[in-house]
Amino acid sequence: MSQENVRRSLRRAGLAAGLALLMLAPLGPATAAPARGGNVQKAMEELARVPGVVGAVGGAYVDGKAVGLGSAGSRLLDGKGGKIPADARFPIWSQTKQMVATVVLQLVEEGELDVDDKLADLLPVVVEKDLVTRADEITVRQMIQHTSGIPDWWAGEPNPDGSEGDPAFDVFDFTTPYQPLDLVRWSRERPRTGDPGQKWAYSNTNYTLLGLIVERLTGHDLATELDTRLFDPLKMTKSYLRVQPPEGIKGPHGHGYYPDANGRPRDVDRFNAALTGGGAGGVVSTAHDVSAFNRAFTRGKLLPPELQRILTDRPPNGVRPQGKDRGDGCGDDFYIAGGLAPGSIALTSYAPDGRRQLAMSLTLSVKPSTVELDIGKAVKTIFCPTS
Repeated sequence: MSQENVRRSLRRAGLAAGLALLMLAPLGPATAAPARGGNVQKAMEELARVPGVVGAVGGAYVDGKAVGLGSAGSRLLDGKGGKIPADARFPIWSQTKQMVATVVLQLVEEGELDVDDKLADLLPVVVEKDLVTRADEITVRQMIQHTSGIPDWWAGEPNPDGSEGDPAFDVFDFTTPYQPLDLVRWSRERPRTGDPGQKWAYSNTNYTLLGLIVERLTGHDLATELDTRLFDPLKMTKSYLRVQPPEGIKGPHGHGYYPDANGRPRDVDRFNAALTGGGAGGVVSTAHDVSAFNRAFTRGKLLPPELQRILTDRPPNGVRPQGKDRGDGCGDDFYIAGGLAPGSIALTSYAPDGRRQLAMSLTLSVKPSTVELDIGKAVKTIFCPTS
């Protein structure tokens, strides 16, 4: 897919809207036999040359085995800090949502709740404090599928030219210990995006609320549930959920930057963990760990088919095409799950049969929505070389 088509797909799926959603956007078919050696380093070098990219790291996997790791660019701005370790941790932003939805649906499978249970019954505090309108009509299914109509707490006002504006908070506030309900409260005065169940409209608030529901039903914090249900069983040993400042990213890693009011890039590596909204985008992971989760999810190891389809089927007026297993040829479409926030973009491209994944993180010196990426080219470079 061309750079412009990839960029258009990312925008359609909400990747230009802060902690962007999990999405399944087709990258288009590759055309040769699967590669076993990979060209991950070459692909990362090409991505690191894109204007606005500071550093790029990625890992490719086939049937759970690494076929290559790569790192290009630098840890810090202007070529400083050396290279990012290829196995470094990075924030995966809204790829967190798929993990949180998986935990919620596991609780459904266990009989702790139903996908048609109402928000008001599961989280009475939102009614008591008047934080969400029509909470007695909004279901778990609608929040998972972004059809609840609940406004997004993240999104700020667009620029006069119609381009994406800054988030609705101070990007450079690294320390205020906001609580998830504080973020939900921010969305209360914004107009609803539609009637419950009628229209797809991306909202981080849905997943902030789902994280709170998990905590109320289990009696454990969301980080513990992710560890117990996903990270430990799948041997995602370097993954964890950031919740409150000043928690940062463990180990050497790439730093991201965001332009201030004067257009100068400022380091946002200490991005306020409270502003990831808990279930909306707080997980830090690695290419290995993200690929392990993607492989298990795509191959049906985490949920029964009828519950998995709640995440993978297209919701009303939605943007997510349904993935299908079409065999193991490089002629398959690859799909992409992604997320972004000030300082970086995290993407996972994968074959719909679950056998191949390419997980990567790009640290930036500009607003994420301004970066043009040819992810399809990276996939072909690694899995389907022409020579």
